[in-house]
Amino acid sequence: MTYFWLKAGHVIFVIFWMAGLFMLPRFFVYHQEDGPPGSEEDARWIEREQRLLKIILLPSMVIVWLLGLSLAFAADTWMQGWFHAKLFFVLLLSGYHGWMAAYAKKLARGERSLEGRKLRLLNEVPGVAAAVIVILAIVKPF
Repeated sequence: MTYFWLKAGHVIFVIFWMAGLFMLPRFFVYHQEDGPPGSEEDARWIEREQRLLKIILLPSMVIVWLLGLSLAFAADTWMQGWFHAKLFFVLLLSGYHGWMAAYAKKLARGERSLEGRKLRLLNEVPGVAAAVIVILAIVKPF
């Protein structure tokens, strides 16, 4: 029964984490389009981004990792190929999360190094990663 509670919690926090990863690049696009650095609107976007990162994204990612590793121990999946591939994509997604947090800090300093089009394309990264991870976890192709 513990395994199923771990799995339920893992899925719930994956949903929270993914929701935040879909929202943050959109926030960046609106942030860059809404006002110049130093404006009141800029300050509001900085606050929104920091809240999303600190209240939803970071805690969700940490819980996803803790529950996911607990599941791996409970199901003894360490030697299975699909698990290695899934872990690789979760590591990439975690790196993407870190990159997004760093870009939020750049925006807060007034640095806008990416154009809206690139940010919109980056918004697709979590969706592609989620699709691959779900296929690996459910189908277990190898």
